[in-house]
Parts: sequence; structure tokens; C-alpha cells
Amino acid sequence: MRIPFVAGNWKMNKTAEQARQLVAELLPGLQSVPSVERVLCPPFPSIMAISAMLAGTDIGLGAQNMHWEASGAYTGEVSAQMVKEFCQYVILGHSERRAYFGETDETVNRKTAAALAAGLIPIVCVGETLAENEALRTRSVIERQMMQGLKGLNITSGSQIVIAYEPVWAIGTGRAASGAGANEVVGGMVRAALVDLFGVAVARDVRILYGGSVTGANAAEFFGQPDIDGALVGGASLKSDFIEIVKAAAQ
Repeated sequence: MRIPFVAGNWKMNKTAEQARQLVAELLPGLQSVPSVERVLCPPFPSIMAISAMLAGTDIGLGAQNMHWEASGAYTGEVSAQMVKEFCQYVILGHSERRAYFGETDETVNRKTAAALAAGLIPIVCVGETLAENEALRTRSVIERQMMQGLKGLNITSGSQIVIAYEPVWAIGTGRAASGAGANEVVGGMVRAALVDLFGVAVARDVRILYGGSVTGANAAEFFGQPDIDGALVGGASLKSDFIEIVKAAAQ
């Protein structure tokens, strides 16, 4: 049985002090839902402070990006080993990284391999743009991102990786996909690609999340779908609504 998984991607929001205040507000509610795996992904400057606050709890901590090299002259980057010092998870291949910073399926693949080698659990993001969706190219885009982004990886257990399906047209727009529509992509495309890559046994156990304008009001629609195991939450993870989303995942 796949354990529900809800991660909050804070993106470029909150100073370290603001982050501490937010965690203090969220922590009691998050700790009341132990049946869901809960992960917070703050900006890099806040990771150390949040790590200290989460010590002794069962709430995970994740970074929002990393480089594939272990060290070197890569100004502004951080390595998997640096992330691993404080975190258990790392978000890779988010559409904003692809759109604004030149992330490609190849770099996602290299980063994912480095994350796995360091003992991190990558949360790998895939998803189509509005133009691709309207051109009926969702399947070809998802299959390319999955097959190229995850090729050659040594994954023998579903617990080693998490996939997030985030249709780009739904991220931060308030225009979420329907639960049934998202499940069709998650089950028929994302999990199907995992079967091709790693076999049925592994694919069956990988948690696949939905992301894109998830709120406490619509979360149950997604979590009630057979192939959707949780959510990668953006804006709603910065307020108390995040607790409602986590509670919905426990139902």
C-alpha cells in the first residue's frame, strides 16, 4: 500500500525568520496527521533553521533544486551532499526551473542520478504546457520527460523516488485539472512509463503526486483517485490551508 505523500513547495517565499514563524504555525496541525508523509521544501537560506525546528518530528525536509556535480566551480549552486546534510528530499525538474533556468530532461536525469547516489529521495516533476495540452501532445510530452529524465537510473524500490505530475497550465493559475483528468495522466502515462523503465513491482509502489492549484477545497477530488497518492502544493503550502490538504490525504 502506498502511503499518502504531501509536500509543500515554498518556492522563492519567506525569509528565514518568516519561515520559522510559518513552521511554528503549521507544526501542530501537521503533527496531528501521522498517516500522511509530510514534507516542507523552503528556500535554501531557511533550510538550516527549519531543520532544527523539525528535529525530533516525523516531518520531512526537502530542497527545491541541486546540481549534479559533487563540488567545483559552479557559482550559486549546491550539491546533493550539501542538501543531504539537512534534507531527505529534493524537488527536481520543476516546470519553473525548466522555463526560467534552462532545465532539460538531460539535466533532470543527471540531477536525479546524483540525488539517488547521495541517498536523497528525488521528487521529479513532469507536466505539459497549455499549448501542448491543447495540441493533444500530453502523452508524448509526459512519455519523453519520463523516459529521458529517468533513463539508466538504478531504482529497485518504489520508495527511492517520488513523481509529481504538474500540468504547467494549472500551476499558480487557480485552474486545476479535474481529478479524473489528472488520474488519467498519472495512471495511464506516468505510471505506465515507470513500468517500462523499472518493471511492474517498482512502478506499483512509486508515489505519484498531483500539483497545480491544489487547495483544501479541491484536494479530496484528487486524493480520491486510484493512482494519485498525494500532492506537491505551491501557494497553499504557505498558509494554514496546507493542513487541510494534508488532512484530506488521510481520508
